[in-house]
Amino acid sequence: MIAVAAICLAYEYEAVGGVSVIYLACLSRLAWVKSTRLAFYLGLAIGFTLASIHLQFMRGLFGPAAVGLWAIFGIWIALFLLLARIVVGRWRRYGALWLPIIWLGLEYFRSELYYLRFAWLTPGFALSHPDWVKFAALGTYGFSFAVLSLVVILETFERVRFSIIAVCLILALVPVSRGSRPADGPFVVGIQLEGASEHEVLESLERAGHERPDLDLVVLSEYAFEAEIPISVRNWCSEHQKYLVAGGKELLDKGGQFIDTVFVVSPGGEVVFQQGKAVPVQFFNDGLPAREQRVWESPWGKIGIAICYDLSYSRVIDPLVESGAQALIIPTMDAEDWGEPEHRLHSRIAPVRAREYGIPIFRLASSGISQLVDSRGRVVASAPFPGQGQRLEGRLILGKTGKLPIDRYLAIPAVVAVGGLLVYLAYCRVRELVAPWRRTKNRGCA
Repeated sequence: MIAVAAICLAYEYEAVGGVSVIYLACLSRLAWVKSTRLAFYLGLAIGFTLASIHLQFMRGLFGPAAVGLWAIFGIWIALFLLLARIVVGRWRRYGALWLPIIWLGLEYFRSELYYLRFAWLTPGFALSHPDWVKFAALGTYGFSFAVLSLVVILETFERVRFSIIAVCLILALVPVSRGSRPADGPFVVGIQLEGASEHEVLESLERAGHERPDLDLVVLSEYAFEAEIPISVRNWCSEHQKYLVAGGKELLDKGGQFIDTVFVVSPGGEVVFQQGKAVPVQFFNDGLPAREQRVWESPWGKIGIAICYDLSYSRVIDPLVESGAQALIIPTMDAEDWGEPEHRLHSRIAPVRAREYGIPIFRLASSGISQLVDSRGRVVASAPFPGQGQRLEGRLILGKTGKLPIDRYLAIPAVVAVGGLLVYLAYCRVRELVAPWRRTKNRGCA
């Protein structure tokens, strides 16, 4: 119950996001329950309860099938506790050292690699408040790995307990800086429009251009248009000499198939860049995956463009950062009827990602919550939910290129290690099952 309460508090109230540490510590202690069966069922109950509380909006999307998706989330927590119980039971002295590796491997695989991948309720994403976001420099997955490592070391090696606590307190109090950045970049205006007609879009663009004549770039949401950018909108860009980033569809010649795409229109009225969605949302008519990922060589520097939940996947954003992205623009389709809890949950991602990479993010959602986040993970401007027609305005400061956090170099080895552990444990289990049969056979031969 304490584990469930801790992560619920962390996600419900940004200011106490750090209590996700308690959640991880409780899971660590549950590795010592009486049996593997109990560990599995406890993990399943914890995961299912968390999902049923924080992913309630799935009921509106999938109906009764949402229960199955909540259970799938619970299975991953159950698998962690099952493996944790096995290793501490098999190697009592130092088996607990496996716990951070198992968690990192399973969490990364669940969030990034398998078909139903989604980083829902990852403890690292609870650190979106300015008071906690500096710890996101460890990485979304690295935070959990570091916390579990600390907990396990403190419990296993009592002699170093107080020295480790002292070092951690010092590190927590030292401000983290990535250096100064030149104050340069476009003044961006994002307009929240959901289901708007072409005429309504043009009216909103005219109003924004009239009220903010100094704007350089306008951003509209994912699926702002049902196809490519209409000629009337491109003409507006040409007439007012403005850049536009807006979502639409790249229509393919294969039976109505398409790629969910964001287009960049230049002040000349031409599409000069486009980027497809890398990970279409499962069970939705969300198009085909993007053919490639590139950064936009804008007049202000290199800008990475990703679409909606692509921001949740480090395997999508990492290549943009490695290509030299100095900022990210994220057009997003968060439907109003999904409800405010989904929008608040989704809004946790941008501040953490900005701090991870050290670059600013302009995230424009169709019906809120839209955010302009600086390179330190601080939300400097926002637009509310549902906020139809409301604007997000601010300067997108492009400075140094981003850097990958350290957990990106640990995650794949952890996945491989957990895979090897599973193979070894399966081998041991087969030997244990076969051993009685062999003994019986040997006695018969004698």
